[in-house]
Amino acid sequence: MADTEVPVDKMSTKQSPDIYDASKIQKLEGLEGVRKRPDMYIGDTNERGLHHCVFEIVDNSIDEALAGYCKHITVAIHLDGSCSIEDDGRGVPVDMHPIYKIPALELVMTNLHAGGKFGKGAYQVSGGLHGVGAKCVNAVSESFEVEVRRDGKVHHMAFSRGKTTEKIHVIGNTKKTGTKITFLPDPEIFLTTRDFKYEILTKRLRELAFLNPGVEITLSDERTQKSETFKFADGITEYVSFLNKNKTVLHDKPVSFSGEAAADPEKPELKILVDVALQYNDSYNDQIYAYANSIFNIEGGTHLSGFRTALTRVVNNYAK
Repeated sequence: MADTEVPVDKMSTKQSPDIYDASKIQKLEGLEGVRKRPDMYIGDTNERGLHHCVFEIVDNSIDEALAGYCKHITVAIHLDGSCSIEDDGRGVPVDMHPIYKIPALELVMTNLHAGGKFGKGAYQVSGGLHGVGAKCVNAVSESFEVEVRRDGKVHHMAFSRGKTTEKIHVIGNTKKTGTKITFLPDPEIFLTTRDFKYEILTKRLRELAFLNPGVEITLSDERTQKSETFKFADGITEYVSFLNKNKTVLHDKPVSFSGEAAADPEKPELKILVDVALQYNDSYNDQIYAYANSIFNIEGGTHLSGFRTALTRVVNNYAK
């Protein structure tokens, strides 16, 4: 059969599905990117990611504690499957933002990379630096409510799946300050589980109480009526004793010390504060936990390698 030429003007103008042009470029607005790729922001959409949502909000309260404004943090698991985190910090600002012309609370809860931790004005030290924590939880929640006690008023705002459902409004008066966030995980995101595990929350909240001496953290579970409060005056010294509680220690009390150094020689006001506690036991393996601003450094870092080097040098010098 002879080939038949088809005139150009008769050829199909229908685009191939493989065509890559400007029409294929998408721009996700607001928090749509978080809902589209939640694993990028909370780790996964299974049990680990579910509890990471709680820890993201708790870390904000811990940042208030690190700044010296928060002494009490309460985490509660509710019967309807939601979880609330409440602190007695300064409360998220609720006034109108001078540039974006929306309440600061709405800005920090609905816009990625909006927060008070990029500069040095509101926080000298913080665990969260990227302005993505609370708004990511907002994005993956079926409902997300914020109650702020600030300037003598109780302010309330509500969201669903990252979008505002109730504008900020005053619901009462108060003499206290602080923030309370209640969120219900979205079944469209968390397909395998939305059941908060008391034991997982307990482990991290106890750890945070050890790392922030004097801060009281309470966990309660309405499903089982279980409740625990963590508060440790001696901080990581008590943490080491806790880690060694089922082991034979070689000296009665942990050795602990603190120090500080300039973070930048040209800015002497910026300090790096270091706390160390250690206790030897009769095992053959070491167990070292390194943290920075209450965040566990699973891969260690220069602070850990520096400590190991310094400890080895001191022991060797003493042995000589």
